[in-house]
Amino acid sequence: MNDRLAVSSIEARSERLTDNIGAVVVGGDYQGLGIVRSLGQRGIPVFVVDDELSLSRFSKYTTRFLHKPDLRDERRTVDSLLEVGTRFGLQDWVLYPTRDETVAALSRHRAELAELFRVPTPDWSSVQWAWDKRNTYKLAQDLGIPTPVTLYPEHIAQLAELHCLTPPFAIKPAIKEHFVYATKAKAWRADTPEELKTLFSKASELLPKGEIMVQEVIPGGGCQQFSYCAFFRDGSAVGKMTVRRTRQHPLQFGRASTYVETVDLPILEELSERFLRAIGYYGLVEVEYKLDPRDSQYKLLDVNARTWGYHTLGATAGLDFSHMLFSDQLGLPVQACRVGAGLAWVRMITDLPAAYMALRAGDVDLKCYMRSLKTCATKAVFSTRDPLPGFAEILLLPYLACKRGL
Repeated sequence: MNDRLAVSSIEARSERLTDNIGAVVVGGDYQGLGIVRSLGQRGIPVFVVDDELSLSRFSKYTTRFLHKPDLRDERRTVDSLLEVGTRFGLQDWVLYPTRDETVAALSRHRAELAELFRVPTPDWSSVQWAWDKRNTYKLAQDLGIPTPVTLYPEHIAQLAELHCLTPPFAIKPAIKEHFVYATKAKAWRADTPEELKTLFSKASELLPKGEIMVQEVIPGGGCQQFSYCAFFRDGSAVGKMTVRRTRQHPLQFGRASTYVETVDLPILEELSERFLRAIGYYGLVEVEYKLDPRDSQYKLLDVNARTWGYHTLGATAGLDFSHMLFSDQLGLPVQACRVGAGLAWVRMITDLPAAYMALRAGDVDLKCYMRSLKTCATKAVFSTRDPLPGFAEILLLPYLACKRGL
């Protein structure tokens, strides 16, 4: 009897706490759509703010879609959110960023935004270690976490001094938003020292001095790409899963995963949680690695302080990252969960061209590819319960391909 009363009390408290409190999702592409569906199907109101045509505006779970220009600009993002929150009375609603530049805006202006919203994004003292790869790699090395060999030449003349690196080279930005939107690429590959000089010169026209990274290219493809994903709080992961990012688009230096499967890799949990504890992290996070076949080490590549494209895979196993964060923000109980191996997620519209390129390169055979789709439990966009975004994705493909340089 007492147990039933306790459960009833928790449920009643949950209803009171969530009454009229919703979420604002900044960025309405497929990962934003996952947040919208997660919360909306539970009756939680969701506003989507975006600066482009996006899939979430077509979801039946979107309460309101608002177009705001130039959300790449930090100050305009903050002003737009404050204007929306004030106009619609969104006091205490939870903010969900889906892009790195939005994470930076929310983190740097957290105190200002917190006067109106609940802001799960941590303070800049924590986020800076994920935002700038120079910080990420330095801290990782201090913590004994393997990373690729990476150098930061400031002048083209210094390239001749990179004796510890041999071709091929990767030219990357330390802060990727300064590079990705200008080039439509996550990184460039140079196969010779001469090509490295050419691409370094091009990168120098786009990036400030010191932000260009020259990094070793770890051999191997999708079978060696892994990630640790978590809702992290108080020095430990309340919810977590590890995955193999089997296919990505583009194949080299992929900007997004297209086919992902859960695996059991305790070593990634240990390495990632060591890093996250060191920076006092709170919230949703994805930490990317690549397995180096030369020394069998998992080497840290990137830390994403936000939701990631395939976060909906967790919900298939009972770990709904978006709702877990929302519940925690409202002070509701959150049950610990760990996703086991053997589940898969796919985004068909980008996985088909990725698979075609992999087939041409001989990295996968057709039977294996077809078998991977048959065992896939989660689709990124298509849903029989919410079908319009799936149709919209096909119709918007020319627009998105042009806008993003796909």
